Amino acid sequence: MKIGLETESYHLQFISGRMDVFQFIRKTAELGLDGVMLNINPWPGLPGWGVLESFDPEYLAKVSNEIRKYGFFAEIDTRGTDPGYLTQVIEAAHQIGADVIRTYVCTDGFDPDQLSRAPQDIAQLVPLLKKYRIRLAVENHEEELADEVIQIIKKVNSPWVGAHCDIGNGMMAWEDPVEAVRALAPYAFTTHFKDHIIIHDGEDYRVCGVPVGTGHIDTEACFKILVDQSTLTRINVEMCFPYAVSFKRESGTGGVSQVGEGAFKVEQPPYPLSLIKPLDYYYPPEELLEQMIEDQEKGTEQSVKYTLSLRDKYCR
Repeated sequence: MKIGLETESYHLQFISGRMDVFQFIRKTAELGLDGVMLNINPWPGLPGWGVLESFDPEYLAKVSNEIRKYGFFAEIDTRGTDPGYLTQVIEAAHQIGADVIRTYVCTDGFDPDQLSRAPQDIAQLVPLLKKYRIRLAVENHEEELADEVIQIIKKVNSPWVGAHCDIGNGMMAWEDPVEAVRALAPYAFTTHFKDHIIIHDGEDYRVCGVPVGTGHIDTEACFKILVDQSTLTRINVEMCFPYAVSFKRESGTGGVSQVGEGAFKVEQPPYPLSLIKPLDYYYPPEELLEQMIEDQEKGTEQSVKYTLSLRDKYCR
């Protein structure tokens, strides 16, 4: 099993201009990993396509060369199902040598209309995916239940369209992580391997990312399911700390009705509420940036070490 790293694991360094995609690729090599997943969703107020400066062929050739230098696999993270936009993404993926593209359907909150349009949109892309031998993976991204993703895949009915199994995102839709992974594993083309806790935020609760192996998701069980019940040959670490988000669906939607047990056990926030509100973690104030960058870097190293230990245990 190859282990890759998603660029979100260093998002604070990217948005503060301290890391670019070339530095990220080299950092991934230093960590002893096997590939990269590049998130190209634009950040508000920042130029370019997420971690990519542009889709210019000359620039993409440089990215491709850096990836090939380390013998890495490459994947792209994007969002939405607009066929015109995804055609651009597929072309860019082909140029950098990425063979899997993650996307998700609900781009601005849960939207049943987007879910119903998704199979028709995605079906239009199948000939281009087939041409370039690129697979499209639909993610359970905070709003979507595992079964809603599976229904899209079944309606498209193509070997080039499958699932992106995020082991934590189901929690935002009140879905047990292990059950979501078990449902998605047979359809999975790729993953986000992460960990979460539930935290207090005044009278509200948030889902909060933490270094992998330190939260309340049964990450070992999830890893074993992905090894035993999928055809995956790679798992991508996405270390989402510091990050916190509100629940996106009504309680009970995914089968869990309240916080307090298992993956939904409640903890205190990792930073005092008097210092920073959880929903501000992703874009912290300047006075906290240095500390949170350091925490994120340590969390990524810890997550990688833990995930590699699972590979050593379950992939002989």
